[in-house]
Amino acid sequence: MAVRGEVLEGHIDGMIRWSWEEYGLGVNCVSNTAQCMAMSWTAVKSGMGGGGLIGRMTDTEEQRDKVTVVVLGDLGHSPRMNYHALSLSKEGYEVNLIGFAGSKPQIEVLNDEHITLTYMRPFPSFTLPRFLAFVLKVMWQAIILFFTLVTAPRSKSLLLQNPPGVPAMPVCWFYCFVSRTKFFVDWHNYGYSILALTLRKNHPLVFIYRMTEKIFGKLASGGLCVTKAMKIDLAENWGITKVTVLYDRPAERFHPITNEEKHDLLMKLSSTYPCFSSDSPDKTVFTERYADGRVAECEDRPALVVSSTSWTEDEDFSILFYALQDYERVRQEFPSHYPPLIVAVTGKGPMKSYYSSLIAEQQWAHVAVITPWMTAEDYPKLLASADLGVCLHYSSSGLDLPMKVVDMFGSGLPVAAINYPALPELVHHNENGLIFKTKQELANLLQDWFRGFPKETAIKETYYDFYKNIDKFRELSWHSCWTCNALPLFSHKEAVTLKG
Repeated sequence: MAVRGEVLEGHIDGMIRWSWEEYGLGVNCVSNTAQCMAMSWTAVKSGMGGGGLIGRMTDTEEQRDKVTVVVLGDLGHSPRMNYHALSLSKEGYEVNLIGFAGSKPQIEVLNDEHITLTYMRPFPSFTLPRFLAFVLKVMWQAIILFFTLVTAPRSKSLLLQNPPGVPAMPVCWFYCFVSRTKFFVDWHNYGYSILALTLRKNHPLVFIYRMTEKIFGKLASGGLCVTKAMKIDLAENWGITKVTVLYDRPAERFHPITNEEKHDLLMKLSSTYPCFSSDSPDKTVFTERYADGRVAECEDRPALVVSSTSWTEDEDFSILFYALQDYERVRQEFPSHYPPLIVAVTGKGPMKSYYSSLIAEQQWAHVAVITPWMTAEDYPKLLASADLGVCLHYSSSGLDLPMKVVDMFGSGLPVAAINYPALPELVHHNENGLIFKTKQELANLLQDWFRGFPKETAIKETYYDFYKNIDKFRELSWHSCWTCNALPLFSHKEAVTLKG
């Protein structure tokens, strides 16, 4: 993997230092971080042109066609675009992955020598009126993105994630127009529908955003989208027809794990969260390691529920809060029928502190809620250790699908998800998961699912086929779907639809 720094030369040194030290890449390059830093800066200076930052290419890299993948956001929070980059590399392309720094990208991306990470400088933090801040941020991003594109090695194709589409769509289209590069859009959702959550639907900015997506979406050479419902909507309401459905699939690191792996993770969590710990030294409330090294689940263990949320308005945590409050009441009335509940809610966002304080005020005796920040290595293990996943994602457009459910299925975890129009393309009620519409329905689902747990549970009696159907879902990998549906965009062959 190569790393390109921020586009402004004055910030390159700090960017490279951050990249090497944050991700520990010095170990893979040279004997220590200081040497790696020196080597990086030397390579940077020798390859610099016009303020950009370009590493020296090998003969193998010269022979590969180049593709630029653009995310006007945190690269680490864009798993689907990371998957695109990995698949392109696997199929023989040289990839330049452009976006903003923040969370750590996937380790597979970091270790891939044919993927270059190009970080752009983010908009400075100012206290300004909302409208003025929005306008200035758009102008800043437009300049920085265009400058990044023109100083990077030229590619034959450019794939842009949308949303966010403003100003990325017009900037990328214009760059592709003048450089004769194929312009493709990967439609994850509609940016205007997300903006309408904070403004009103008839706000002028929402209208401008929608028209921008529509105009430049039609000017694209082609594209991908995440659901059949979105493909139909793009064609009927936007006149965009050159779009292929590519369903999300879980990464290879999302898979079921052994009891030993569960125990190791739970022991790690028990050092931070007392609700996981037990009186014995090599035991948690869920698992125990015996003297012969064997690990087994405890017969009187509590149930573990996992939910991943962005703590924003399009994921109403009050629904889960109500369901947990109701579960506390039922468990108190019928302690022999229901297990204690430990709920791990991952993610970060603006409403996290509010709900954390609200939960602390309740002083529940039978429900414990923790809000851990999991590493990329531990998060899949947490999902695989849980007994049920809860998804509160309510699509702003009703046309996308929650990636968190895909990850849960990949880990072999059944899911209870809130209903919206496109969700049945992924979650099939009473087949691989449960769908609810209201907070009372979720409360009832939790109580039905865990009644008699862990011995005589609804899981064993009614929902035995859930796990078989989830196993079938896991048989089809991302790269298999990608090769049939996305690769033709770049290799100019006809797409072959592969159901996912």
